[in-house]
Amino acid sequence: MFLARTTPGATSLHTATIDDPRELLDLDFDAPQLGEASAEPLMLICTNGRRDRCCAVLGRPIAEELDHGFRPSVWECSHLGGHRFAPTALLLPTGYTYGRLDLATAQAALLAARKGQVELAGVRGRSTWSRRGQAAELAVRERLGEFDPDVLTVSEEQDEPVRVTHLDGRSWVVEVVERPVPPAPAGCGEEPAPRSAFVVAGLHLL
Repeated sequence: MFLARTTPGATSLHTATIDDPRELLDLDFDAPQLGEASAEPLMLICTNGRRDRCCAVLGRPIAEELDHGFRPSVWECSHLGGHRFAPTALLLPTGYTYGRLDLATAQAALLAARKGQVELAGVRGRSTWSRRGQAAELAVRERLGEFDPDVLTVSEEQDEPVRVTHLDGRSWVVEVVERPVPPAPAGCGEEPAPRSAFVVAGLHLL
């Protein structure tokens, strides 16, 4: 089992072995130490063909190829969400998600994580935050060319602009709006359906 905490500045990844999945019910997940700390990042690649066959058809070859050079840092996993962006992946302990992944981007993301950095190519956002918060954080990160995963934090209130704060004290107010985008299939073989996306309409340094 793996336990990841994705809070910036307090990220951690621990691993432990149990004999029966029912043991998970008795674990204290708030314990400061649970199992052994892992020095290696972990990439979970969705290969759940039951939810969307594209995840299996496109995700499995990447997972298999990565396994040759990055074992044991790569695991196949069940549905991650956002399967219209298949193949998708989740990188722990930072919690950054990736979409429309290819082998080169997956390798770059893992190598960057090993150096304590974020690979911006293909990144969809940090799962620590809401969808609005993810859009805002990435906008600031891309504006700055900032690769350190732990220097940006997000605070937000409903119907208010998102605030992104840098560890050095700088803050930005980011206006994020949800807008309709052209209809597209939610997954392989599905009919196009209405959809929306969160986009940044304004970004201002305080």
